[in-house]
Amino acid sequence: MIPTTPAVCPSLALSARGHALVASVAAAGGVARASRLRAEGHSPHHIARAVAAGALERVRRDWVALPGADAELVSAARAGVVLSCISLARRLGLWVATEDRCHVAADPGAAGGKPERAAVHWARPVVPREPDALVDRIENALLLVAACQPVAAAVAVWDSAVHRRLITVAELSRLRLPPAARSVLARVDPLSESGLETLFRTALRWLRLRILTQVFIGGHRVDFLIGDRLVVQIDGGHHVGAQRASDVAHDAALTLMGYHVLRFTYTQIVDDWPAVQDAIQRAVAQGLHLSR
Repeated sequence: MIPTTPAVCPSLALSARGHALVASVAAAGGVARASRLRAEGHSPHHIARAVAAGALERVRRDWVALPGADAELVSAARAGVVLSCISLARRLGLWVATEDRCHVAADPGAAGGKPERAAVHWARPVVPREPDALVDRIENALLLVAACQPVAAAVAVWDSAVHRRLITVAELSRLRLPPAARSVLARVDPLSESGLETLFRTALRWLRLRILTQVFIGGHRVDFLIGDRLVVQIDGGHHVGAQRASDVAHDAALTLMGYHVLRFTYTQIVDDWPAVQDAIQRAVAQGLHLSR
């Protein structure tokens, strides 16, 4: 009978130590420095044997990876850089407006290459990077975001990191921040629950009016309160069915309490901001944000 799968050469079969080696690479995220593996007790012989057996792949002279390992990590190891800026923000689940290519970081003067189609940030980290790291520290990534992205988009990422408690405003304020990062930090609002809210808030900063985020009024939270009486609600994709009915009922209650409610959709905020801003400007011009 013809075998349906190729047989593994017995001489290349993994030993117990080989399996332990593979487990160590998996524990490191699927990509590991060979010198680190040797420091953990895995011999060069077992590393070479695992590569020959196809259990590991040689990424670079001192790096190996599991077959099918995270492509971004493999690329970072091959180029001698770390994933950072908005690419790290995305991997952490933070709000990112757009990401057209991979963003990586490297210390000035560091040896290595450049991943294909990647944006490379040559900057000294505010928090030292471990030699074996393939992903940057959150602090370093946020500083690069502040320098790389438009202000509103950068504030949205910082807001998201603080809101998810990956870092605090106090911790950030104690770092040696360059001017761009200081400017972003001054705009951070820990109560902002989405990047869309951040974009809205920062885009109206020029109005020089008090804009409060996530305020409880009438037993429910509102997205924004401009001045004393102008409520702005932003509808995401979940504002349908029972949620929509609840929103309409709350709008009615707010109106009876003397508030003025403007409600916009995600698409309006992102794709038709001039119209949204115009509506708010006209509401402010009419004094709808003032108590009477």
